[in-house]
Amino acid sequence: MVACVYLPRFELTAAAGDDAGIARRALAGGPLAVAPVVGTEGSAAAGRLGEVSGSAEARGVSRGMGLGEALARCPELVLLPGDPVRVAEAWEAALEDLESVGAFVEPSGPGLAYFELDGLRGLHGGAEQTIAAARRALGRPARIGAAPTRFCSLAAAMAARSRRALVLEQADAPRWLAGRPVTLLGFREQTAGLLPVLGRLGIHTLGELARLGRAALTDRFGAAGCLAHELALGEDGPLCPRPAQEHLEESMGVGDANSGGALSRVLGVLVSRLLARPERRGRTLRSVRLSAQLLSGGSWHEQVVFRQALCDPERIGLALSLRLGGLPAPAGSLTLAVERFGPGAGEQGTLLDQGRALRAVRMSEAVAQVRALAGPDAALRAVCVDPDSRVPERRVVLAPVGE
Repeated sequence: MVACVYLPRFELTAAAGDDAGIARRALAGGPLAVAPVVGTEGSAAAGRLGEVSGSAEARGVSRGMGLGEALARCPELVLLPGDPVRVAEAWEAALEDLESVGAFVEPSGPGLAYFELDGLRGLHGGAEQTIAAARRALGRPARIGAAPTRFCSLAAAMAARSRRALVLEQADAPRWLAGRPVTLLGFREQTAGLLPVLGRLGIHTLGELARLGRAALTDRFGAAGCLAHELALGEDGPLCPRPAQEHLEESMGVGDANSGGALSRVLGVLVSRLLARPERRGRTLRSVRLSAQLLSGGSWHEQVVFRQALCDPERIGLALSLRLGGLPAPAGSLTLAVERFGPGAGEQGTLLDQGRALRAVRMSEAVAQVRALAGPDAALRAVCVDPDSRVPERRVVLAPVGE
């Protein structure tokens, strides 16, 4: 049995911050939308709205719509500055709340997560008791559904009330799923692109989609059509819970050093502080998240994955300083957080030293074999002597390779 937890308008309410009045309007009130996210020139996300409220949707405004078109459809639309850092922090706190009841959680974007119910029966009892424990841990209104598969539980959560869960049994799930809207496929990245075509074909429910047949859908849409047919029949793959994670970050207000070289020096201080934390336990860094609170409101963040695990502050600082050019506005504070650790620094150095020694031995053996076969002048190396010389023969000379 799989449970699905859906927090409606999560990104919109998180962007509202501590303003309870705006948060309530995000769920039921005036038309609200997250302001267009900042993207690079030519990016698909640039100039597009984020999550919108139900009132805005009723006026024809949808997520991903251009700002000009949205204001033309709804002139009274209120825009909230996008705050991806606050959204990420709030979602991480919600996931930790779910994990506090013993659940292994699979997140599927902010506001949507899944976890298995069967393994929690010994802790909380049946499905209803486990769902009640999860609801108490969250401490906020949530739509929760339970069904044999992940997609069925998603459909149940969308149909459930905020204070009463919907639990589907194995025998009832396929028949109930046939009457659900085909727009549920939009919650899967692989099948979201099928919705415009299915709408033009007049297919509105999952039952109508299933009656088309797997062969016809696969022939028309490829792998996405095959997956859509499986989901319409209630079939789905197993959950992939996220592994246990350690939270390690450093923050610092930048003051007047909100741009240029001064900001790079603030970043260097953050790197040094992060590497000096005892919780790192000598491990290298494989992936980090660099974020900033903007003086103009909102926030900015970017994930940085290193080509190899690092613990050298100079190399880490050089890789991160290049990303500061993507800041859309002056920053008020910088935050550096570890997303994934690499192997221990001692182990990494040992492997590198062994590799260098092995290559040196092999090179020496190769040079000795070449000289034994073709004479002492057979193995030579190019040495750059005078690269600015106008005479080509003076730029590089050949010298023997040392054994």
